[in-house]
Amino acid sequence: MNGRIVALSYFPIKGLSAHPLDSVRLEVGAGFPGDRQWGFARPDSGFDPADPKPLPKDKFVVLLKEAELAGVQAELQSDTLRMLYGGTQAGFDLRDASDRLRAADFLRDCLRLTEKPMLVRSDPHRFTDVSVVSQDLMTAVSILSRSSVADFAARIDRPVETGRFRMNVEIEGWTPWRELDHVGRDIELGEARLKVLLRTKRCAATEVNPATATRDIPLPRLLRQVMGHLDMGVYAQVTQAGKVRLGDKARLL
Repeated sequence: MNGRIVALSYFPIKGLSAHPLDSVRLEVGAGFPGDRQWGFARPDSGFDPADPKPLPKDKFVVLLKEAELAGVQAELQSDTLRMLYGGTQAGFDLRDASDRLRAADFLRDCLRLTEKPMLVRSDPHRFTDVSVVSQDLMTAVSILSRSSVADFAARIDRPVETGRFRMNVEIEGWTPWRELDHVGRDIELGEARLKVLLRTKRCAATEVNPATATRDIPLPRLLRQVMGHLDMGVYAQVTQAGKVRLGDKARLL
């Protein structure tokens, strides 16, 4: 079944803004380039800078708990992070420990957090939601079918923004929900080939409207109610490297 790639995105800082791309090269065992390399860990996260490892998502400042995080715009170019909230903007050099502390102060003040988080990086690991499950899933690419989102939106009779799901690759043209039955099988994205590893279960983070930073749809509950499951999208492991571009074919093999 053929579809078409209509969006490519990575999220350099867990929980913050997507960075759209026109093209990307996927490598075997490397995950989506630049994705979830940084995160604002909670003070009690247990993160050890001397022995950095992946952490469960609830150990970070994320939309699951802080809907207002969707209102923080972040852009990371090389080692320079720029953050904007309301009318306040600031820049930080992530190579500088004092600037990383300033970035954490900025986020704490924006969200009125009671405790200051830590801006951390965990090379060679990533802070994906399933990073603690396995190495393969930590480096998996997340794929969303817009047809499935559209079908779900029609069933609940209200618009559902694909940005709620924060996926690396968005596809148009697949039969709704077909990708969920593709676990263990292959997908071609442009020049790359991937093997579907897991359906993506959805949590309360998807309740947050990315435009308004408010919880306006009880999305997991509605998924369970109308579809009988909590799944939207899949995780896939790159098995053949290659270039992937907007407009490329996306084939369920």
